[in-house]
Order: sequence, then structure tokens, then C-alpha cells
Amino acid sequence: MNAPIIKPQSQRHLLHRIRFQLLGGLAFAILTPALVRMLLNADILYYSNIQITIFAGIVAHTVGFFFFRRIINLPGVAAAGYIMPTFAMSYGLVYLVIFLFRIDYSAFQAAGSLTLSIFWYFSLSILSRRLDPYSLAVIPGGAVSRLEEIGGVNWHWLRSPETVIDRVSGVVADLRAELSDDWERYIADQALAGVPVYHVKQISESLTGRVEIEHLSENTLGSLNPNQAYIKIKQVIDWVCALLALIVLAPFLLLVALMIRLESPGPAIFRQERLGYGGKSFTVYKFRTMTVSAPEAENVRSLAVTKPGDSRITRLGRFLRRSRIDELPQLINIVRSEMSWIGPRPEATVLSSHYSMALPFYRYRNIVRPGISGWAQVNQGYVSDDDDEIEKLHYDFYYIKNFSPWLDIVIVLRTLKTMLSGFGSR
Repeated sequence: MNAPIIKPQSQRHLLHRIRFQLLGGLAFAILTPALVRMLLNADILYYSNIQITIFAGIVAHTVGFFFFRRIINLPGVAAAGYIMPTFAMSYGLVYLVIFLFRIDYSAFQAAGSLTLSIFWYFSLSILSRRLDPYSLAVIPGGAVSRLEEIGGVNWHWLRSPETVIDRVSGVVADLRAELSDDWERYIADQALAGVPVYHVKQISESLTGRVEIEHLSENTLGSLNPNQAYIKIKQVIDWVCALLALIVLAPFLLLVALMIRLESPGPAIFRQERLGYGGKSFTVYKFRTMTVSAPEAENVRSLAVTKPGDSRITRLGRFLRRSRIDELPQLINIVRSEMSWIGPRPEATVLSSHYSMALPFYRYRNIVRPGISGWAQVNQGYVSDDDDEIEKLHYDFYYIKNFSPWLDIVIVLRTLKTMLSGFGSR
């Protein structure tokens, strides 16, 4: 007898359908401002500036929608928190083009379209959470018990293949465990019925944003190789953006350097040897935020780690660290192709040597260029011991495994939030 079939949530709720979300959003966000204007002037749609603004709104809304869809498919992303920055970015880019080409447009239609786009997807997000919470059915056996520690999901623990659970997003099982014939038939039946079946490790990585490094046979280095084409494209984008940023920010950087010199004796720029792309060492540049140490102490591991409330940090240094302004001189490293805007943070050579001895596969994180900000930094913050470094390594490996422009966009948005909140600074 065939196992009971679980029907996926996406087949039961209109809110999850792309056509409903996009077409409904376009109708609500683009037509509403135009209809309001038509109440005052019925011929408004014949004006060229209104037609141009409506077309621009359709393009900006559609681009924002597909960016948003890609971003929320990444782990640890609370959809509501990315609606405003995503649509602000898409509308901003479209209307920047209009502004640069001096094309006449309607400010009311543009502002109304952006506001209603954000309102539409906020409303969908709230309704989805209330009417359709994310749920997964779990088949017993193997390492599925680890899922209990992951929040934000309604876990339905199956007791037998005859169990029927309505409205779940998929089935999770440890596909490497010794499952009974009945459970294997159950999995096959669900897959044939179109219900997503996830391996426990796959769903754990997706929900936590971490790759567990347990056994080489389970995490071959080849499966973690990043996309080489994107590495080259990203390098070009990094170089251009860093060069422009250096030109624009030069007066500000000189002012910060002067303030550092006035507050305490020593150079304004801190230099340190760190391990970078391809396992090669390079000199990283930062604004100095601490009092100057004796030269012989530079290679002492205990002094290379910044502790909570470290007395060596100056008053100005605390602000620079909290706001991440101390990292800005690394724009020079990006221009020199030693670093990227986004990537695993480079470690001091003395710390890298220690971690390479203590942690398996540690050096593999250098397969991509290190970054000013990274996936580990926005999720975990600053680390200071081996246990934290293992956690950081899990995040770094997830970034390498899912190396893409979409994940970089999420990190950029989270970095902006981190700069405002001071999360993880010391």
C-alpha cells in the first residue's frame, strides 16, 4: 500500500505563488498612484512624464521583486527585514538613470509606487507568517535530533509511515542512515508526489547558514569550490568601487588619520601581516585604534587577540571599531587585488598558524579573497578563542559553498545594519 501523501504548502496557498505576488504588487503599487491622480485630472495618463514614470516603476518593481525572491531563499533571512532596502535599491537605481539623463518624471507617482511596493510585500510577509508558518516533517533515524536546536520552524516528528500531516513545506530525513524499507518507500512516494525531500545536513545548512566540517568524505573540497567566473567578475567590481570610494572619501580619511595622531602617539595606520588569497601573506591596513605595542609583542598570539573591554583601545578607537570606520584603509588592499569588499576576514599570520594546527581544513578558507566584511562577521561578530573560531569556520565554508552575488548582497545589507548597531565590535 502506498504511503500517505503530504501536499506541499506552495500548492495550497495563493500567497506563495509568484504570479499573485508580482502581478498583485504591480497592480497595487503602480496603478493606485495613477488612479489617485486621475481623480483630479482624468487626462493625466496622457502626459509623457506620467507614462515614463509608470514604465520606470514597472521596471523597478519587477527588478526589486526578483532580487527579493533570491535574497529570501538564503539562510537566516527574515523576509520583512529586507523588503525596504531591496526595493529602495531597485527604485533608486532606476530613478538614478532617469535623473542622469534628465528625463522628466512624476515625483508623486515615483514616491507612491515605492511606498506601496514596500507596503504590499510587508503585508504579504505578515499574512504568510500567520496563515502559513514554515513547517517540515521529520523522519526518525540518524542525525535528525540536531534539528531540535534550530528555531523558526514547526517541526513535525513522524512516528510511522502511515502518519499524515497536512500543509508542510517538505520532508527531512538523514539519507545516510539505515532506514527501514517502509520509510524508504515513504520517501520515494513523497518525492514522486512533488513533495521536497531534504537531507538533514542540507536543511541544517540552509537554516543556520553554516557548513559543518565533520568528515572529509562528507565535505570533499571539490564540492566547496567557488564559482571561478564570479571570482573574476567580482574582482573587477571590487576594484572599480574601491577606487571610486578612495577618491570620494580621501578628505574624510585624512581627517580621521589626523584625529588619531592628535589623540595618542604613534602612526595613524596600523599594518599587520595576514594570510590572504591562495594562502599568501600580505600587509593589511587599518586605522590604529589601540595604543602602540612594543615591536617584540607583535607576534605574540595572546596580544594579537582583542579581548572585551581591552584597555589598549583608545576612546576614538572604540568609536572607529563600533562604526567599522577603522576598516576603510583596506580599500587600498582591494585596489591592490589582495582583498574584496565581501569575503572571509583575513587572520593575522600568527593566529592563522595556530588555527591551521588546531582546526582541520582551516587554510581552505583562503580559496577566495578575504573581505572587509563577511558572512561570519554579520552572523557571529568578533571571535577570540578556538571554539568561536570553529563556529566562524563553519560560516566561512558556507559562504564559499554558496558563493554568489545574491549572498554578497545579503551581507552588504547586514553590514550596513551592523555599522549602525555596532554588533560584534570590540
